[in-house]
Amino acid sequence: MTSRETSAPCAPLWSSAFRPFYLLGAAYGLLLMLAWLGDYADLWTHPGADLSSWMWHGHEMVFGFSAAIICGIVLTALPSWAGTVEITGRRLALLVSLWLAGRLALLLPLPAVPGAALDCALFPVMALLLMPGLLHLKNRYYLWLLPVLAGLFAANVVFHAGRILADEALASLGVRLAIHSIILLYILKGGVLTPIFTGNALRERNRGGDIPFILWLDVLAVLSVLALALADLAGLPAPWIGTAALAACLCHAARLRRWRGWRVADVPLLLVMHLAYAWLVLAFALKAAAELSGRLPEVAWLHAFTVGAMGMMMLGLMTRVALHHTGRPLQLPPLIMLAYALMFAAAVLRVAVTLGALGTAWLALSMLLWALPFAIYLALFGAMLWRPSLPRKVVTA
Repeated sequence: MTSRETSAPCAPLWSSAFRPFYLLGAAYGLLLMLAWLGDYADLWTHPGADLSSWMWHGHEMVFGFSAAIICGIVLTALPSWAGTVEITGRRLALLVSLWLAGRLALLLPLPAVPGAALDCALFPVMALLLMPGLLHLKNRYYLWLLPVLAGLFAANVVFHAGRILADEALASLGVRLAIHSIILLYILKGGVLTPIFTGNALRERNRGGDIPFILWLDVLAVLSVLALALADLAGLPAPWIGTAALAACLCHAARLRRWRGWRVADVPLLLVMHLAYAWLVLAFALKAAAELSGRLPEVAWLHAFTVGAMGMMMLGLMTRVALHHTGRPLQLPPLIMLAYALMFAAAVLRVAVTLGALGTAWLALSMLLWALPFAIYLALFGAMLWRPSLPRKVVTA
């Protein structure tokens, strides 16, 4: 254990962001889905009494569950990849406290404005903590994180404005802005880590070399996502939105094809990342088809992204980080591979329920299939997250 870990309060939990945020995110996601199931079955009422059940569910899945996992991933990756100072100890405890305060703000009968302020505080505080280190980096690529955090903050402000004004359309706009912000982060992070990890595996197995980045394609990938977000959020005519979605689909399909995922299909940690990115491509395709044809439910694309792309990428990165950063080899227990398969099945079923207007029993099953992977994750990795890391082997010359 390092001196930094021993000085942190309640170490080792506060020695790295992935530990508390993965624990809280996985547990909260599981509880959210069970609460949503009970609400859907009229067994109880969802906690946000001033919100429709769909708005409460959408907000907490984004700003509760997803926010926790995103914080864990981003705050752990930056020190490793960018060389920034890791946020630990009291600063990490502050961020976790803000996340918890946001969850309580929607549960307790607080005045609307103070409750909204508590729930919106996480991302600007996180940006303030990260900004000094990001601004000193020579690689300006990492500065993209700041507009993503700003987008998430603005999205939550818009949501709460809609909540206070009893304007569900405005609250829904806030959730959609958050989804588009997460998509931007997804392609920036997943679009870098997936080809790097894949190239390493290809080289180790003598199946090919590194996968070089093509600057113009990566820039086009970002621009296509920004164009779709602007068209969608501005409510432009359907043909414009559909064309932007089709362009994003083709661009990211080309990106995915370059990464040669079929050559690492026998490496579960990489296969799950490639399948997750394929779900993103499918989400764009569904969005394009819905807008251009008018025959498909528009919401199907959101389920393809949130359940398929996000769910699988999160599970894959959470597994990799938990093993690697606690000093363990990247050897997967069989149950985590079952978790990957269950998440894939949940995505297929959730999209099928939307497209085929299947009954409530199928919807309930898709919810359970989504929740089970996080229960498995907690059972397999929960203890690793709050216990000390294993000692790393020292290699001498």
